[in-house]
Amino acid sequence: MAAELVTGGTVADPRVHRVVQWTTGNVGKSSVRAIAAHPGLELVGCYAWSPDKSGRDVGELCGIAPLGVEATDDIDALLALQPDCVVYNPMWIDVDELVRILAAGIDVVATASFITGHNQGEGRERIAAACERGGSTMFGSGISPGYINLMAILSAGICDRVDKVTVFEAADTTFYDSPATERPVGFGRPIDDPELPAMTAHGTGVFGEAVRLIADALGVALDDVRCDTDYARTTADLDLGSWTIGAGCVAGVHAAWKGLVGGRTVVEIDIRWRKGQTLEPDWKIDQDGWVLQVDGRPTVKNVIGFLPPPDFQAETIADFMTLGHIMTAMPVINAIPAVVAAPPGILTYNDLPLILPRGLVPPATDGAS
Repeated sequence: MAAELVTGGTVADPRVHRVVQWTTGNVGKSSVRAIAAHPGLELVGCYAWSPDKSGRDVGELCGIAPLGVEATDDIDALLALQPDCVVYNPMWIDVDELVRILAAGIDVVATASFITGHNQGEGRERIAAACERGGSTMFGSGISPGYINLMAILSAGICDRVDKVTVFEAADTTFYDSPATERPVGFGRPIDDPELPAMTAHGTGVFGEAVRLIADALGVALDDVRCDTDYARTTADLDLGSWTIGAGCVAGVHAAWKGLVGGRTVVEIDIRWRKGQTLEPDWKIDQDGWVLQVDGRPTVKNVIGFLPPPDFQAETIADFMTLGHIMTAMPVINAIPAVVAAPPGILTYNDLPLILPRGLVPPATDGAS
């Protein structure tokens, strides 16, 4: 249940927040590990999407020591726990699930393609109504869209004039084997498929929500939000592990989400993803990550990437991908105290105080300097 904010932009609620984890997929596993290690959070329940996970200890499902909490597919039992918050990490949003949780008076922080909810159509109205009925709060983030867009907003804070905010995202996703999330944006379709632009716009629609987030931070009312697309094909069959992209089909997707005022683009999120070494045209991606640029006075440019820590052990590409799962999970986990303290409704970073990374510094060990 949402509590009250206090003055000074801080949350006056030092208590431990009781949390239910929703699913234990790749991102969910990282969430569980972070919740278990966090002194300000207590895991009290976990929703199991797969029947074979129900009844098993959540720690064991997530590759850590047993936590004494069993996963269950009994939603009523989880709601009866009356947690402060649900950490919602399924692959896709289920509006019916969210309405049920929020109407029960339980706050939700989500990584499942949710920033403002506009991409959900009528589902957004249902979610907002559930927040009103339950006095609960809905917040969505992740790494991108989400946290990266907040960084772009912060970058504009040193300007006395902002002409345009652009977020460039580029990634070689060859080793990201997830056809369930990649096919909907156009990967694997024939390069001349006339349905591609509409498919990509729908599949990347949450980036349009991020455009709205930035525009709202700028105090700008957009006339239009649109998606321009471009594609590259593979010239040879591309084996991606669990699936194959045939020669002549899409192995590169470029989507530019634009927020316009008076025909001028004031916010743009430009995403370019490629696969394999047989791309035509051969889009060059020098480094995975993001470039945040604020054109204005002054013009501000930030380049953001990520590296494993010195003690990180990775034997496979899948191990390395864990970093991406952590970056997706942590923005909403760190937001839990602020979300629990916030007023009811669908909220974004623009409505919350500064999210602080508290409880993440490990205790000192003997001999530490």
